[in-house]
Amino acid sequence: MSIFVNPLQFGPTEDLSRYPRDADGDAEKADTRGVDLLFIPEGREIYPEPPRVVVTPRALGSRWEGAARPGHFEGVLTVVAKLFNIVQPDVAVFGQKDIQQATLVRAMVRDLDMPVEIVVSPTVREADGLAMSSRNSYLDAAARARALALSGALRAVQAAHQAGERSATRLEEIARAHLASHGIDEVDYVAIADPKTLEPLTHADAGAVVAVAARVGRTRLLDNVILGKP
Repeated sequence: MSIFVNPLQFGPTEDLSRYPRDADGDAEKADTRGVDLLFIPEGREIYPEPPRVVVTPRALGSRWEGAARPGHFEGVLTVVAKLFNIVQPDVAVFGQKDIQQATLVRAMVRDLDMPVEIVVSPTVREADGLAMSSRNSYLDAAARARALALSGALRAVQAAHQAGERSATRLEEIARAHLASHGIDEVDYVAIADPKTLEPLTHADAGAVVAVAARVGRTRLLDNVILGKP
C-alpha cells in the first residue's frame, strides 16, 4: 500500500498543510487487513525538484472536480504515473468515492499503455451512511449531522429513479432540494453523468453516475452513486 499526501494536487488556497495525517494509525489499519508493505515516501523523494513534465487530462478532467479545482487532476495523474513507475504494480485499487479520479486513472492507463489493472472499490460508508473520508475528521458534531445530507440526497435521487424518473434535470433538482432543506447551500455541483466519459446526461438510464460535491462549513465533501445498482 502506498500512502502519500500529494502537494501537486492541492491548490494554493486548499488544505495541504492541515490535511489529516496519521501514519501510525494507517499502518495499524493496513496491518489488520493483511498489508505486507507500506510505501510512505516524503515529498522530497517524489519531487526532488519541481516537475517539468506532467500528465494533463484534457477534456475528461475539465468538468465537475476539474472545474472546481483547476490543476487538481494534473497533479493526481502525475503522481499516480510516478507511483506506478516506482512500484510497478500488477493491480491498483481506487475508491469509487472519488469517481472522476478513478475514471481518469483508467483512461490514463488505457491511453498510455500502462500494464496495470485498475480496480474500483465500492465506497465504504459509516453506519449512518456518510462516505468515509479523511476530511470527515474536520467535522464537529453539528457539521457531521448536516453532512448526512449528501448521502441523503443521493438516496432521494435513487428512489426517484427507481420510481421511474429519468430526466437528469429533474433528478438534479431533487438532489439540490434535499441539500438545501438540510442547510447545505454551498454546492459545487450535482452531476448526472455517463459512467465511462463523465459527460453530462439529459436522460439517466441505469448505470448513470450521480455525483455531488458540497461544503459543510469549511469542509468540502464528495459522494456519488451509480443508478440502478444497490
